[in-house]
Amino acid sequence: MSRVGNSVITLPEGVKVEKTDSILMVNGPKGKLSVNLSGGIDLKIEEGLINVSRKNDDSESKSMHGTMRQLINNAVEGVSNGFSKHLEILGVGYNVKSQGSRLVFQLGFSHDIMLELPDGIEADAKKNELEIKGIDKQLVGQVAAKIRSLRKPEPYKGKGIRYKGEFVRSKQGKTVGGGE
Repeated sequence: MSRVGNSVITLPEGVKVEKTDSILMVNGPKGKLSVNLSGGIDLKIEEGLINVSRKNDDSESKSMHGTMRQLINNAVEGVSNGFSKHLEILGVGYNVKSQGSRLVFQLGFSHDIMLELPDGIEADAKKNELEIKGIDKQLVGQVAAKIRSLRKPEPYKGKGIRYKGEFVRSKQGKTVGGGE
């Protein structure tokens, strides 16, 4: 029995849901998203509530029950509130600038790194801080992870790109010792 799958999704005001065949369209103030529904999942949409249930008890339906409920919930939350990830850029001379739908990073390499943002993603760049915003939770996380991978935080001096509040364990480094 899926605890996540059995909880009911409440629709905020201004969010409309429409089901056609195996696609659920979610429209809200921030935009619209679609969710591809699994074959073994059944939806009941009634006055501001969505109830996700499974048609039968085979293993695929059981495994997708909670997943589909959470994907639908993420779409509803995304079109009403949106999602964001905050990144910090640490290091001498490391920074980021926004140029329309492109980000330009200076990360200690001999060249600047340019990253084109996908549709539906906005970035708010302030020198050493970056906020990635959008309505699709998976896409926001994917773009943030790609940006972090440009220069991962290194454990000796802590330089690099990290999520805000991320703890990076630092190593001691080499020490000069007498070879006696």
